This record gives sequence, structure tokens and C-alpha cells, in this order.
Amino acid sequence: MLVKFSTRFGRLLMLGEPAVRLVQLGGHSGTVPSAILAADLAGFAARLRAGLVQHGDELSPASPAAAPGRAEDEDDEPRERPIKLRLRAVPLLEMIDTAIRQQSDLLWEKA
Repeated sequence: MLVKFSTRFGRLLMLGEPAVRLVQLGGHSGTVPSAILAADLAGFAARLRAGLVQHGDELSPASPAAAPGRAEDEDDEPRERPIKLRLRAVPLLEMIDTAIRQQSDLLWEKA
């Protein structure tokens, strides 16, 4: 599953499990689809940043191509290494900061 985050000023695609985890770190249930209104976005961003202080070094779930137990020569797809949530969050945090400055809501849905 992919999750598409959007504001009036941009869109961002993210793998589903890391996206849901980041939304949960921001204090949301993790329901997809959902939204945070512009008035509540600063608080969401603060909770997300606080959550990343505690959980940012967790590895985000790897894509199916990088799943454990799969043989390296099983297919020709490149393998993705697990990435820390702190790094996965960078584009989302940038999007949120822009949305706060521009007073835009943040929405997400399955892509």
C-alpha cells in the first residue's frame, strides 16, 4: 500500500506502513484516509517531532522487495535497505511546515 499525503501546495507518496507509523507518532489514530485541519497542524507537527525524538531510530518497515527470507537472485528488483523513521519523516515534516505557513489542511489517502 502507498499513502498519498496532500495539501493545497503539494503531494507526497510514502510506503504505507511507515506513513501510518508517522501519523500515529503525531497523535493520530493512523486511519487511512484522514486529515488534520490547518488549525490543528502545528500541534500535530510538535507531537510528531516529539515522537521522533523517542522513536526516530526505529527502522521503518522495508518494502516487499527487501523482505527478509527472499533470495537475492529471486528477481531483478533492487533491494531497499530499512530506513530510520527520522529520515523517512523529513519530506513529510517539510510538507507540514509549508502547510502551517500557508494555512493548509493535510490530507492522506491510499494511493
